[in-house]
Amino acid sequence: MVADALRREAFREALVATYVWGKGKSGSLKGSGPATLHLILAAEGLDAALAGAVTALSEHGAQAAYAALRGRVVWFGPSFFTKFLYFAGKTVQPAKGPEPLILDQRLAQRLRILVQVVGRETGHDPDGSVAAWVWRDADWSPHRYGVYLSFMEAAARQAAATDGWPSGASPDLLEYALFSTTWT
Repeated sequence: MVADALRREAFREALVATYVWGKGKSGSLKGSGPATLHLILAAEGLDAALAGAVTALSEHGAQAAYAALRGRVVWFGPSFFTKFLYFAGKTVQPAKGPEPLILDQRLAQRLRILVQVVGRETGHDPDGSVAAWVWRDADWSPHRYGVYLSFMEAAARQAAATDGWPSGASPDLLEYALFSTTWT
């Protein structure tokens, strides 16, 4: 659906498809239902922001596409615009760098847990305060998104070199595993 919509430059249609896909179970995401989607679709500059992000993706890469959307449309934050970028990246190949991945609050929480464990074990962040700041629940900078994409790409390569992980698996499989697994 997204690929077809993007080929026709029906950016709003592509957005609705990704938004509905990313909604999750009923009631699981506060404030992210039809009323919020209505606010996003009514926002001034939405079409230009979506078109600009797709252009930035094709000409400069995923981090630039993230920067093109960050803070541009009221109510349209990274948790949902990275879903748009993820699916757009399946149609429009990034000019350089890794393909876009989804980054939402749940993934940030999982990364924070992982980084806190590593920080304690290495002594670089014994109390976890750096991890808590870097992987806070929202407002990730384009730089942070780029770090996330690079980390996920490297971690997927490392995981593929181990037993029990599919050889050649893409970073989005790792992203899905982090999203859907309970971590302690």
